[in-house]
Amino acid sequence: MSIRHAHLSLIQAAALRAVDPYPAVRRHISHRGDTLHLGGVSWAMDDVARIIVIAAGKAAVPMAQAAVDALGHAPLSGIVVTKSGHAAQHTLPETLRVIEAGHPVPDTAGLAAAEAVITLLTTTTARDRVLLLLSGGTSALLPAPVDGVSLTDLQAITEGLLRAGATIGELNAVRKHLSRLGGGQLARLAQPAPVVALILSDVVGDPLDVIASGPTAPDPTTYAMAQAILARYSLAERMPSAVSTHLAAGIAGRIAETPKPGDPAFAQVSNVIIGSNRLAAQAAVAEAQRLGYNTLLLTTFMEGEAREVAKVTAALAKGIRAHGDPVQPPACLVWGGETTVTVRGQGKGGRNQELALAAALALEGLPDVTLLALATDGTDGPTDAAGAIVNGRTAELARAAGWDPAATLADNNAYPLLDAVGALLRTGPTGTNVNDIAVLLVP
Repeated sequence: MSIRHAHLSLIQAAALRAVDPYPAVRRHISHRGDTLHLGGVSWAMDDVARIIVIAAGKAAVPMAQAAVDALGHAPLSGIVVTKSGHAAQHTLPETLRVIEAGHPVPDTAGLAAAEAVITLLTTTTARDRVLLLLSGGTSALLPAPVDGVSLTDLQAITEGLLRAGATIGELNAVRKHLSRLGGGQLARLAQPAPVVALILSDVVGDPLDVIASGPTAPDPTTYAMAQAILARYSLAERMPSAVSTHLAAGIAGRIAETPKPGDPAFAQVSNVIIGSNRLAAQAAVAEAQRLGYNTLLLTTFMEGEAREVAKVTAALAKGIRAHGDPVQPPACLVWGGETTVTVRGQGKGGRNQELALAAALALEGLPDVTLLALATDGTDGPTDAAGAIVNGRTAELARAAGWDPAATLADNNAYPLLDAVGALLRTGPTGTNVNDIAVLLVP
């Protein structure tokens, strides 16, 4: 392992530690006598019959474990739903039902989990309290399609928007209007019980209405906006008829909108962000500085096509090498966010792998410049890789191994090429999810 790879490993570890969901939850739950404090809200335990825990997302298990450990002997029951493979060897009590389900495309296990959550919430009373633990992936893991829309319909819409390169905000605006839980509707179901939501953000800028499709947040989007998004990606003509019928009914006012700001459903709801991409990026910066790099956090709002971001990456590296702009070498640039990929080929990969391969081509001629592109949940696209580490020699090595990097990129087939040259990064499930982190080292 080169010294730069070793440094990137340390920087990556620091970023992931900073958004470890277990300590993040523990920091926001405490006891003082018979009063429970959760993210700025206090619950007198004498007034509480049940604490209903609903944990959903890729970090659901460690978040639920933290809540169990922090709540002690409180009367807990609930449901924990996470991505398949993310609940291995958990030690949660039997009062919390653990379900693994499909992501990013919803499946029947997620449908069953969503129905169980809805059933549980319909039993709440004013003496119950709901603790919602949200992390990335919740929208897919808790599909609750509205009447008339099937799971198959929801799968088709999700796959179509993902392949078209829709942003998470666009995807969730559509899903909220096809769901019985998204867009503030979980808060409505939980009434009359007060709700505290502790949220690990996986969305650029941490908008409460977009994270996990905003189950406890007012929804500023509308049926008309959902329809317009489908039209923007040329999906309106190809959507299932049940989806078209439902959106048309909503636009015409025959179906109620999702709850908006000022709705009484949110009177007893507290939403608290406990971890974010910015925290991870700041930790990466601190570790790089400790290692001796002149370090700059560029942004935590990076969006756009992965290939275009790769071109910007190379331009920054060349600026540092030629003029010491925006920082003098040895330099480390850090940024976070979530790029997209418009899938036109038939290959295998993820947005970080696509970014890495495109950057490898753009960085040719700078052999000692190294880039880490990381999905913080450990899963980049439908692969077993978390991303990749490439440098200015990666494309050359790929050609020597019989690959055409440009043609492979055009086919959206980064995974096998990066695997062939030993550039893939495999972490396994990290237990957290706060978008992506990229780190560029220029020695």
